[in-house]
Amino acid sequence: MIEVSAADQYVTVSGSTTLPEVYAALPAGLYPPFPPLDLPGGVGDLVTRGGFGQTFFFGAEVLGLTFVAPSGRTLVAGGRTVKNVQGYDLTRPFVGSFGQLGQAQTVTLRLRPGLMAAHHARPGRLEDAPVTAARYLWQEGGTLHAFHFGHVREVESVMRAFGGEPVTAPPDYRALYPDGMGVGTDGPLRDARFTWANGGHVPDAPPLFLKLAARL
Repeated sequence: MIEVSAADQYVTVSGSTTLPEVYAALPAGLYPPFPPLDLPGGVGDLVTRGGFGQTFFFGAEVLGLTFVAPSGRTLVAGGRTVKNVQGYDLTRPFVGSFGQLGQAQTVTLRLRPGLMAAHHARPGRLEDAPVTAARYLWQEGGTLHAFHFGHVREVESVMRAFGGEPVTAPPDYRALYPDGMGVGTDGPLRDARFTWANGGHVPDAPPLFLKLAARL
């Protein structure tokens, strides 16, 4: 399920919708808060991880969602615009909860103009990669890849510094994470914040957060 409102700049999708499917449904000039690549689990898992390598607060880009709580109840949080939220805001706690508050059924995301993505590759190894602002770095054989997503001038500057040759096909990271994506100290992909590990453990939650999960 994908519902797009170009006038109000939002898109509502099912939790299982893949990231490329969202891009394919959008009008030219509007972008979701994630790059055009493929990740395991689709938009629902992306939201429970708190986004993926972005340079902005991902929770502010999630306007609303419906999710199934651990109790089995279906809950509605937020809505389709910023101003229609009433009562407790469960959207922000859900984003980045790694599934501890439940599983997303539908997600409404803010759309923005003026973004772009670029993917370059050159010979090299991940452990020898230079300091770079590229959001994602990974190695395939003897080839080092860099992928960046953001405002046009920022992306162009990052790719000039990295060098290499452009790659036209969008990255597909699903094969790198057969057991799902988690945060860890060792993994096949590094973004500008930390390393993403295959099947990584769920981060420890504070007692107050666990109390909220139990009440849902």
